[in-house]
Amino acid sequence: MADPLLVQFGIAVTAIALIGALASRIGLSVIPAYIVVGILVGPNPPTAIGGVSLRLVQTGEFIDLLAELGIVFLLFFLGLEFSLQQLVSNRDRLVKVGLVDLGINFLLGLGLGVLFGFSWLETFFLAGIVYISSSAVITKSLIDQGWIANAESEPILGTLVFEDIFIAVYLALLSAVALGEGTPTDAAISIGVSIAFLVLLVGVAWYGSEYVERLFRTDSNELFLLRVTGITVLIAGTALAMGISEAVAAFFVGTMFSQTDHVSRIEQVLSPTRDLFAAVFFFSIGLATDITLLADVLALLGIAVVLTTCGKFVSGTFSGRSYGLDRTRSFRVGLGMVPRGEFSLVLSTLAMSVGTGALGELIPAFTVGYVLIMSILGTLLIQHADRVTDTLETAFT
Repeated sequence: MADPLLVQFGIAVTAIALIGALASRIGLSVIPAYIVVGILVGPNPPTAIGGVSLRLVQTGEFIDLLAELGIVFLLFFLGLEFSLQQLVSNRDRLVKVGLVDLGINFLLGLGLGVLFGFSWLETFFLAGIVYISSSAVITKSLIDQGWIANAESEPILGTLVFEDIFIAVYLALLSAVALGEGTPTDAAISIGVSIAFLVLLVGVAWYGSEYVERLFRTDSNELFLLRVTGITVLIAGTALAMGISEAVAAFFVGTMFSQTDHVSRIEQVLSPTRDLFAAVFFFSIGLATDITLLADVLALLGIAVVLTTCGKFVSGTFSGRSYGLDRTRSFRVGLGMVPRGEFSLVLSTLAMSVGTGALGELIPAFTVGYVLIMSILGTLLIQHADRVTDTLETAFT
């Protein structure tokens, strides 16, 4: 008898392939298509979506692992396109645009929490959820739309690096407070270890490119694939076990390889692996979206979508101008920062583990709806950025 997990994985990949082909044929981004098909074949009861839900694939550790690999490879490829020297030389601008992004969007989250009467802890969870953009969704969109080589990508990637590092520290502090695990000293030690680990990765990327070049030199594509995949996943997994974002770790592993002559070979050999796992990641967002829970958070959801879309657009446009881009390209930076995704879901999972009041029910329900809407809206804004920016240019002239 076939293993049910194997059958479910086959159904998942087939559904992804079919919806991807349909999206490509009608000229839509595949990302929202993958999310929607995850809802359709996922564990939602049929009555939740007009009797359409098929309930063929369940969430579980297997799908979660594949989705995690999708995040790792997307951020690894993001780092592969990013020059570490460029990151260091632009550190002042990176910090500047990162702080503006944090100041605008985190404060919007705090304001939403106060407006809806949440406790201070619930408010801080909400602020983190609406603040952090999705590195995975944005990276996939940049690659699909060909923005990765454009001038807009530099301020977008710089802001994402700042956000990812900030959220790693924020998660450590929030976990210590929300779960009551350890003392402030323990939290400080955890943050110190996280920073030391990231500094070590940066050091290897900066000083060890010659050794990395030798270590991964082989004539066999099979061995090359296994070596690069093994070391990337191992480092990302180690980071996650230490309480550090696996996405941030994978990004810096990518920057480590970006200093070598292996870049074009990695893109040729590993791109199919990245695309498979990335598709499962977006599909998993749909699986995790229980739309029956959204009725209780519709008001919060509607206001949050409007305010935080505007917030990201404003902070992103400022980032583009800070990097010397013209107004149109700066608008594109603002549009590019709209998607939310994996980190918001991580914060939601942490909130659910607390299990009391809004943290146990309303915040998780809000997050899955928010991520679904913002990931779809964000990818559509990036896909149709030329049309949107033309409209904005007309409005501002």
